[in-house]
Amino acid sequence: MRRYVIFVIVPVLFFLDRWTKHLVMDHLPFGSQIEITPFFNVVHTRNYGGAFSLLSEHPWAKFIFTFFPIIIMAVLVYMVFRPKTDGGKALSLMCVLSGALGNLYDRVHYGYVIDFLDFHFRDYHWPAFNVADMAITVGMCLWIFFEVYPTKKKRV
Repeated sequence: MRRYVIFVIVPVLFFLDRWTKHLVMDHLPFGSQIEITPFFNVVHTRNYGGAFSLLSEHPWAKFIFTFFPIIIMAVLVYMVFRPKTDGGKALSLMCVLSGALGNLYDRVHYGYVIDFLDFHFRDYHWPAFNVADMAITVGMCLWIFFEVYPTKKKRV
C-alpha cells in the first residue's frame, strides 16, 4: 500500500502548476513581465512547440506535442506499476508524469503551454518555463540518479 502513496504527487504538482498558471493568466497581461530580481522576471508567454519552443512553427507541432506525451504518460504509468520499479524510481516517474499532464492540459485547452518563469543574465535569457517543466526536469534528474545509484535491498 505504501507504494501507491506516491500517486499523491501527481494531483499536488498538477494543482500547483494549474494554480500558478492561472495566477499569471489572471494578473499579468500576455507579453508583459514583472521584474523580481536583476536576474529573474515573471513573464506571460505562450509556447506552441516543445521544450525551448522546439518546432513551434512546424504545422505538425500541435499534433506531435499533444499525442506524444499521452504515449509517454502511458509508459510511465506502466513502469510505476511494474513490481521491479523501486520507490525512488517510481517517485521520479510520478514527477515526470505530473509535469507532462500539466503541460498536456494546457495544449488541449489552449493550444499552447503557458510559461512564466524567466531567468536571465544581462540580455541572455533562458527560455521561459513553468512548474510542470520543473517537475519534469526534477523527475528526470531523480530518475537518472536512481539509475546510476540504485537502492540496495537488504538480504533477509
